[in-house]
Parts: sequence; C-alpha cells; structure tokens
Amino acid sequence: MEAAELRRAYDDLLTEVTAGGFGPPPPGGLTAEQVVAHLAANDELMIEATEAVLAGSPWTYYDAQSTLPPQVDAMAVHPAGLSGLVAWLQTTSGRLCALLDRLGPAAETPVECHLREGTALAVEESLPWGRMLDIHGRIHLAIHREELRALRPTTR
Repeated sequence: MEAAELRRAYDDLLTEVTAGGFGPPPPGGLTAEQVVAHLAANDELMIEATEAVLAGSPWTYYDAQSTLPPQVDAMAVHPAGLSGLVAWLQTTSGRLCALLDRLGPAAETPVECHLREGTALAVEESLPWGRMLDIHGRIHLAIHREELRALRPTTR
C-alpha cells in the first residue's frame, strides 16, 4: 500500500468520525470514542514497528493492548472528548503515513504480526511489514469505518 492510499483510508474514516451523530453501541460493541482511541493506540504500535523495521531491528507487532476492554475504556477518556481523540488519531495516522513514505524496500521485512478484530479479522503469522500495513489500510480501517456508521441511528 502506498502512503497516499493509506492517507485516503484514514481520511474516509476521519470523515465518518467528524460527521458525528453517534448513538450507543450494541451490547459488547465499542463507542465512537473507543473506536478512535483503539485506532490511535494501534497506530502508535504500528509506528513503533515501522521505526524498528527502518532501523533494521527485529520486531513483533501485537495489538492486544489496544483492543482489551479495560485499556480501550481508559484510553477513550480524553479531556477534550471525541474531538481530542480525533486529534490524537490525526497525529498518529500522519506519523504512520510519513513513515510509510520512507519504507521503500524495507516493506519486505518479515515481522511477526498479531492482529485480531473479533471474527472479522485475524492475523497470526510472520508477514512482510508492508503487507501488514496494507491489511491495516484496506481491511482494519474499513471494519472500524463501518462500525462507526452502524453507531448512527437510522431515521425513518
């Protein structure tokens, strides 16, 4: 995935978030704040992994911390509310896209990857880091974009 494509995926997701109008999640679901906090925290993990790949250091990408309910609950509390969480996601996504611009041939570096989003997405294998970024941009962000859309009450 090229950095421009990843930026577009983030722009689509951020457009959805800034549209607002979210209702409560279904039982066991995440609030809009929790979705955004999860993605920003996940970005930070992906930034660490990308920096390690660029430095030639071995790395394991494991997103469990950003998906466990107690951690997501704690991260979703921001003094500025959803707008503060959006600013955090804008910062982290910008940093990740900038690093992707620099990745070049290092994108083929194998990284042990662990990403799980319920039953919709499960990655438990060594992958070229560029492939994991592609999965993030094309699948992971799309799952959460749709999750946000589903939080909007339908009008009839």
